Amino acid sequence: MANRIKDFVIEQREFLADKASRLRTDPIKAARAATERSAARIKSLNPRIRAVSRSGVKLTAISQSTAARLIQLQEQLVTSALSDAATQLERAARAGNVRELVKDQATVLRATRERIVSDITEAVTILKDAGGDVRKVATHTYESVTGKAATATPKAKVARRKTKRATRKAPARKK
Repeated sequence: MANRIKDFVIEQREFLADKASRLRTDPIKAARAATERSAARIKSLNPRIRAVSRSGVKLTAISQSTAARLIQLQEQLVTSALSDAATQLERAARAGNVRELVKDQATVLRATRERIVSDITEAVTILKDAGGDVRKVATHTYESVTGKAATATPKAKVARRKTKRATRKAPARKK
């Protein structure tokens, strides 16, 4: 073990001595080579930086359009809620008796329930569309930066239930 360590230390010392002698004999050549390598690395970053910047712009556009759609939906929700409230008050004022009032209120409640369901569905659709767009941008950016195709996430395996098999009963013992 000690011999291995000595050998390793000797190899490292020789390697460093060789590097030091090269730097002493030709420091300008070594500096130029290092500078060229650094410049090449910096240039290789440009396409990646552009890809990330473009994806940032795309994500900003997605978030702005999603926010605009949600604000428009909110405006529709508030407008329809106020219209429904006004309609309910008008029907209540015109009702001739309690029976008509309750019947009208039940009709309005059904319509309101349906409107709420459609509004929630619309909001979920807006968010789902935005999520899909974000996924596309992220995948494209990953592929642009790494040069590798994004692998699809594996779907979870659905556990199957084992069917019960009929077991054969042992014949009854005779006495």
